[in-house]
Amino acid sequence: MSTDQTTDVPPRLGLRRDGLDPAPEVTSVREAHGTCPVTTLVGHTATLVAGYAEARTVHGDPAFGFDGLPLPPGGLDADEMARRRAGMLLALDPPVHTRLRRMLTGRFTVRAMKALEPRVVAIVDDALEAMAAGGPPADLVADFALPVPSLVICELLGVPYEDRDGFQERAERTLRSDLSVEERTRLFAESREYMASLVARARRDPGEDLLGLLVREHGDRPAAEGGIDDDEMVGLANLLLVAGHETTSNVIALGTYELLRDPEQMAAMRAALDDDAATSRAVEEMLRHVTPVSAGFPRAATQDVEVGPHVISAGTVVTASLCAANRDPALGEGLDHLDVRRDPLPHVAFGYGIHHCLGAPLARIELRIAFQAILRRFPGLALATDPDAVEFRHENLIHGVEALPVTW
Repeated sequence: MSTDQTTDVPPRLGLRRDGLDPAPEVTSVREAHGTCPVTTLVGHTATLVAGYAEARTVHGDPAFGFDGLPLPPGGLDADEMARRRAGMLLALDPPVHTRLRRMLTGRFTVRAMKALEPRVVAIVDDALEAMAAGGPPADLVADFALPVPSLVICELLGVPYEDRDGFQERAERTLRSDLSVEERTRLFAESREYMASLVARARRDPGEDLLGLLVREHGDRPAAEGGIDDDEMVGLANLLLVAGHETTSNVIALGTYELLRDPEQMAAMRAALDDDAATSRAVEEMLRHVTPVSAGFPRAATQDVEVGPHVISAGTVVTASLCAANRDPALGEGLDHLDVRRDPLPHVAFGYGIHHCLGAPLARIELRIAFQAILRRFPGLALATDPDAVEFRHENLIHGVEALPVTW
């Protein structure tokens, strides 16, 4: 695989997409059962794997972890890096990861998430009413796909409604691949400062939201004694807000885009709307096909480990293409195409192993309700632009479209 001709820096190939598909170079890596050097979002040089089995190994084998990752370029020292990682479940190893995840697991069970369903329905309906009142055309991203998951996760965390726009803007910019180190550092600091204010409020007056729960049940003792400290709560809040609204919003937008491009799939989706189980199966296929998180967080091998036909040496930083893994012919036939009638496949859109997405039950409920509601509310929903004119994000960790003009 070629590197940048002027700097000899490997490309950000793990984040590169061709529309909704993996970049052709990534598909070639998967088909050859190969590897190639890439640059990660934070500047590490890593080895990319792209097959389904390889992705599950990298995400599920305890021989891969985060503690052995080198410091990213940009001058951060080890203490500051540890502070930034505090509470970030997707970048923590056991036993710290185990302690924090156990605190949250009960709040994110299927039963607990179903209790939120009436509130999700109300948020979705309000967004659709506002979208209809504005009249066509509308931007499905700004008017529906972003605000719905954002409001749901903000409610879960106790984020004031009036603060959502500022957070949403920071979160979107933080995930862009074209930021300078200085800009990324500034945005990260702003986000942590805001989250720290929420944690301080929860310490003073713990409510019924997630931060209040953590303060009441675990906030009376430090992390070293099995509790939780403020930096960890700040990190958890940051992670849940980004992971909880950016990923779900992009599945809504990209899934709708695919349906609007394919009348057969749209007809099949509409036929499933009155059957929650059938709609949930269709959502599972959309998650596989869209795969909003292009590549998993890089990990370092703590020992020599077999990944597919390769032996990865201890110390090697590895990342897996989740979008390519979810199209692997080893999973089934015709996986480059969306088929909402397909029986669900064991995709890795939510990751795999101990870092499998904690909020997956909530995301599935939101997606089912959102697709049922918007397709019922707008039976004539259509793209308001040429499909080829829709602009996709470029080399972002979380894939999406900049806007999706629609009419009805």
